[in-house]
Amino acid sequence: MEKTLMHTCCAPCSVSCVALLRSQGIEPVSYWFNPNIHPYQEYKARRDTLMSYAPSIGMELIVQEDYGLREFCRAVAADIDHRCAHCYEVRLQQTAKFAAENGFDSFTTTLLVSPYQNHELLAETAEQMAQRYGVRFLYRDFRPGFRDGQNQARELGLYMQKYCGCVFSEEDRYQSKIQKDLREPLKIIK
Repeated sequence: MEKTLMHTCCAPCSVSCVALLRSQGIEPVSYWFNPNIHPYQEYKARRDTLMSYAPSIGMELIVQEDYGLREFCRAVAADIDHRCAHCYEVRLQQTAKFAAENGFDSFTTTLLVSPYQNHELLAETAEQMAQRYGVRFLYRDFRPGFRDGQNQARELGLYMQKYCGCVFSEEDRYQSKIQKDLREPLKIIK
């Protein structure tokens, strides 16, 4: 059986990915490495949910702690609008490196399930990391299972995040409210 390391951004995104891989005779080992997720309470909620979920479905999980707020902000500060490229590279580089160093045949990522991610850039970055570390990138377009996986995650009562992960994506989530507040910048309350 192929030994595949699956970078996992969160439990809800893993639901349909694991199901698809298992239907193809592949048993993934989940790998938590997400230094992009902020603030710490969000990082902890996602990590802890995955740590509870993985054993409930009989999936091995490797947790590599790295809460990297300052490092992440320094790395993307000059070009916040293109931060996702850095985010993909950091996580997929570490995943490919770990896979190569620990005898995995291949690696993949649950990020490929989200219709909100830059799918092509993710696949391109993963291929680059596969070449760099000499381990195969197991490409799957997990997006068709996104809605079903999210619905199953809700039914299971898994913590469901409201934004991608970084503090800037949380800001994006509130952009319309922020703009509304900026139209009325001065408030006097007596």
